[in-house]
Amino acid sequence: MESSDHGKQAKGLNIFEKYLTLWVALCIVGGIVLGKVAPGFAESLDKIAIYVGDAPVVSVPIAVCLFFMMYPIMVKIDFAEVMKAGRSIRPVGLTLFVNWVIKPFTMYAICSLFLGTLFYGLIGPDAVDHVKMPFGLDLSVGETYGAGQVIEVGSVKMLEVPLWRSYLAGCILLGIAPCTAMVLVWGYLARGNGGHTLVMVAINSLTMLLLYGLLGGFLLGVGRLPVPWQALLLSIAIYVALPLVAGYVSRKWIIAAKGESWFRERFLHFLTPVTIIALLMTLVLLFSFKGDVILSNPLTILWIAIPLFIQTNLIFWLTYGLARLMKLQYRDAAPSAMIGASNHFEVAIATATMLFGLRSGAALATVVGVLIEVPLMLMLVKICLRTQHWFAEPELDR
Repeated sequence: MESSDHGKQAKGLNIFEKYLTLWVALCIVGGIVLGKVAPGFAESLDKIAIYVGDAPVVSVPIAVCLFFMMYPIMVKIDFAEVMKAGRSIRPVGLTLFVNWVIKPFTMYAICSLFLGTLFYGLIGPDAVDHVKMPFGLDLSVGETYGAGQVIEVGSVKMLEVPLWRSYLAGCILLGIAPCTAMVLVWGYLARGNGGHTLVMVAINSLTMLLLYGLLGGFLLGVGRLPVPWQALLLSIAIYVALPLVAGYVSRKWIIAAKGESWFRERFLHFLTPVTIIALLMTLVLLFSFKGDVILSNPLTILWIAIPLFIQTNLIFWLTYGLARLMKLQYRDAAPSAMIGASNHFEVAIATATMLFGLRSGAALATVVGVLIEVPLMLMLVKICLRTQHWFAEPELDR
């Protein structure tokens, strides 16, 4: 039987989640308009930062928005459930295998093929992007680093890299960020095992602390992109570890003080829209910088969306097919495929913004991931519901 705990947490899509694609589209328009009407506003906010030397490492307004993006996700996680994951070792093992052994590398291969070959001429062979200098690296103007060259923009040293490689960097960061708390909704709508979904959200959050930096640094290096190891680790600490610890501590304190019923029915209900509101605020700032790129080449979004669409479908069908070969029950197969297909776009946006800058093509690519996530995942939910008969019938609870 489906866990009652899960039934309380995921009762369907609220207005923010149901129309997320619409809100993102409105943020794109709003950001572009803001960039045209008040071009210095977002830039002034972004200058409120924590500096190391002359390099702005953490934008304070963005960090605040991104913390409130992540905290509501982390506080929902009951870490006691992680200890019970051994009871479902096969679906957990399948999900971990696809998320960390398969998905990052197929994302790299597919996006390299499309952005670096098939769409190379459409993006522009001479198109370049200016990204942050890797934290802790001190190079002179004119020196090269990977595929980039150090230039001076205003009085700040930056790396000039091919634009398609910057887009690739954002796709890489999406590919190594598996599943968001919204996968609880997708699993619920697909009539999946809520306990397994919740456990995998928790396990992936913990696994990211170790593997996100390692895989991110490796794949960025293979792509001849800046590998800012220190900033990559710092971004994990700020955008994963900090909200993870805050969520764990505050969850224990609130339940002890107010009880679990109040926590679930009142506190979580209040937090439900916070993640998406914080995400949308970040997107307005992001698109205020990217307006010129989009207006000059409106097909940019399409060039990035196509490989992301193919990657998401590939991972879904691979996981779903392996689940059938492993003779898993549908209630475990559906959320496993959903978790593999979805991306933790909050972390990807946060990391791209921190590593490469709010203006970067990498940050834009992560936002495209948000733009296609909701309609694509709803399509996959419908596929799951229509193919339940592919899997063995569950044993009746006694």
